[in-house]
Amino acid sequence: MNTDRSDLISITPQQRRYASWMTDVFIYTIVLNLFVEYNDAIIIDSFTISIFTAILLKLLLDVILSFEHHVRGFFAAREGAFWSIGGAVAMVAILFFGKLLILEVVNFVFGDHVELGHFIDVIVLIIAMMVTRRIALAIYNRLGEGVGDKADDLA
Repeated sequence: MNTDRSDLISITPQQRRYASWMTDVFIYTIVLNLFVEYNDAIIIDSFTISIFTAILLKLLLDVILSFEHHVRGFFAAREGAFWSIGGAVAMVAILFFGKLLILEVVNFVFGDHVELGHFIDVIVLIIAMMVTRRIALAIYNRLGEGVGDKADDLA
């Protein structure tokens, strides 16, 4: 096997962030449009609006996940049953209210042009987006096995 690594490409943090965002927006746009096609409760007026919706969902999910990680770290740094239970309650609350926040922000920004369905529809939609994203990342990592570091920080 050739161990010469002179053909490896160096990627800057900005390039990595851009690639991550573009990948996520593409994945979210595809998943959104599949849900529009197969779920009558989810309605988006046009493909262009679905792209803007995907960008907004990417922003919202990044903010919610960042907040979740900070809260999880806060509770994980403390010992005792009270803090463990408090952390679990906080995570459930963030997941629940995060979905409501997404519904409200999308409704505020796009009005009648986007309808993401009901609470359960949003949960299934977001889970589908996150699972699809993880699958794409797993494929990406699998293709790079043996070449260098994994793209875990692409997440």
